[in-house]
Amino acid sequence: MLQWLVLANNHFSGVLPIDIGRYVNLQNLDMKQNLFISGDIPPSIGNLQNLQLLDLSTNNFSQLIPDSLGNLTQLSELYLGGNILQGSIPTSLGNLQSLRHFDLSYNNLSGRIPKEVVSIASITTFFGLSHNSLTGPLPSEIGTLKNVIELDVSENHLSGEIPISIGKCQLLKRLYINGNSFQGIIPSSMSDLKGIEELDLSRNNFSGSIPQFLTDFKFLHYLNLSFNEFNGDVPKGGVFDNVTGVSVQGNDNICGGNQVLHLPQCNIESKNKKGHWKSLKLKVILSVSLVLVFLLLLIISLILIRHWKQKSKLKSQSKIPGEQQQFMKVSYAELLRSTEEFSPANLIGVGSYGSVYKGIMDLDGEKVIAVKVLNLQQRGASKSFIAECEALRNIRHRNLIKILTSCSSVDFKGNDFKALVFEYMPNGSLEQWLHPTEDEQSQVRSLSFIKRLKIAINIATALDYLHHHSSMQIVHCDLKPSNVLLDENMTAHVGDFGLARLLDNKIPKPSSRHSNSSTGTMKGTIGYVAPEYGVANQVSPHGDVYSYGIVLLEMFTGRRPVQEIFREGLSLHSFVEMALPERVKEVTDQRLLDFDDDDDDEENSEIEAMLDSLTSVLKIGLVCSNERVTDRMSMGDVVNGLHGIKDSFLCSKTRANRANRANLKGEGSSQTSVLERKRMS
Repeated sequence: MLQWLVLANNHFSGVLPIDIGRYVNLQNLDMKQNLFISGDIPPSIGNLQNLQLLDLSTNNFSQLIPDSLGNLTQLSELYLGGNILQGSIPTSLGNLQSLRHFDLSYNNLSGRIPKEVVSIASITTFFGLSHNSLTGPLPSEIGTLKNVIELDVSENHLSGEIPISIGKCQLLKRLYINGNSFQGIIPSSMSDLKGIEELDLSRNNFSGSIPQFLTDFKFLHYLNLSFNEFNGDVPKGGVFDNVTGVSVQGNDNICGGNQVLHLPQCNIESKNKKGHWKSLKLKVILSVSLVLVFLLLLIISLILIRHWKQKSKLKSQSKIPGEQQQFMKVSYAELLRSTEEFSPANLIGVGSYGSVYKGIMDLDGEKVIAVKVLNLQQRGASKSFIAECEALRNIRHRNLIKILTSCSSVDFKGNDFKALVFEYMPNGSLEQWLHPTEDEQSQVRSLSFIKRLKIAINIATALDYLHHHSSMQIVHCDLKPSNVLLDENMTAHVGDFGLARLLDNKIPKPSSRHSNSSTGTMKGTIGYVAPEYGVANQVSPHGDVYSYGIVLLEMFTGRRPVQEIFREGLSLHSFVEMALPERVKEVTDQRLLDFDDDDDDEENSEIEAMLDSLTSVLKIGLVCSNERVTDRMSMGDVVNGLHGIKDSFLCSKTRANRANRANLKGEGSSQTSVLERKRMS
């Protein structure tokens, strides 16, 4: 007779019992956020034909989704995201015609999206297939989801054009199809999506002009069209006047638009004038070509002469490691001028190998920069410069610090001078937010739980890219809060690659034996360095995972790993481990528990939801910072786990707030079903 089984947010491990199908009266099965439940989803789960909610998200379920799930015709909510499910999506899921919420995101699913699945007209709140490996087109039956609020198929390998039927989804508020290989133009039928609030088409192969009808969407406040092949004039008005809400970068053939977008002006010459001038242009081109040939020969001669004269001088100068022509060359004098002669007033940080100054430089317009000047008198500074150049020359990621250029020259006294120029991060380092100095205490510096969680996801995503997705596998070797910088939107960027190591793309297997390919004496920061670096010089991504685990624990406890209390066998890791799960509040950063809300019920609900999610976050931190290398997670699994925790927290918070509002209105007992009251509690 069991109707409800809720085992969420625990340490359960092993597999889901095969005989779970015995409980035929079960209406709600919730096992989300255990992280350690693995194996198959047993086919017997299809016997639970009275099931209305199934939540197995944020675990380690693998293998295939059983076809028997299609037997759960009473199911209204299905959460399977944040696992490692493989294979194709069963067409039998199309039988779930009572489904309102459908989430298979953050798995390893492949194959095409079945038309049967996108034909479930009952789906209203969410349809999610993001962060998988799905291929093929988006089925034209997508228009059947005419009542869906949010549709997310981002970060897959989908291709083809956007179906015209997408215009039938007129209640759509959020549409994410970024990170795929879609092509063609944006269909005119999308002009019917009048209620759209967020639209992300970035990182695809869309072409043609940007539709004018996008300016008519009154509620659209976020539009990302970056890194496509759009061309022509960018519309004005509407969302395009909101510089923080629209992105069109990475489209080389667009022009015009609002001045704040800094795009080139369009050629206003009409087509009939082009025809009129065509013959004249040909004549001019022919004449100019002859002149250009002569000038080209003259320039080549001058360059050869100049090169010959400066050959001896160039040999005496140090070569900039990894220098590539796409980086603008900059001189010592320019850096001196941009930082007001390296004024102490512009000093924003001092590290082991040098100092960082704030400056302003003309890089296609005035740009605020950060200049890292190496102290070449410090032992190892030159090697640090080389390591950082080698690591940064070929990597590009939104969560890594962006290098603008470098300088290897001499100063006005004839001394060697080396510097790196980065984008300036106006919100400083994560260290300054977690542990503000006395000078910074007067500033309003507080990080909410959700902000810290997003920063943690940013850092994990950066490390996952370095370890698994860059052209050359890179180990950072010195991850700590002071090396995590925050931009104007509080997005985290990992920086300081002075100790980075470049490895083969294959991750070395964890081993207790010493490596024969030692990369030299290992350096880092006490408290964050993996314990295996103390007995061997073997560098591997697992060392970064350990450092990340310590940083994650520090972010949510507010305690440095080297505080005085951590001695005589007590560490930050063991301090948190002993408190979980019952005493998680005792180790939580007090700033996360301080609320200004006058509503005690709402405050308590939010703290409760936060502490539930925080327990899961700290679990990940403990697994990552385990002394045994073989027990640590990969950064890809960390990213999936944290995304699942974030989604669950936001959902729980929304439910709690709705419940409080309902209680205030006196609607709880008279208008809420038993099932809904249990879910809200």
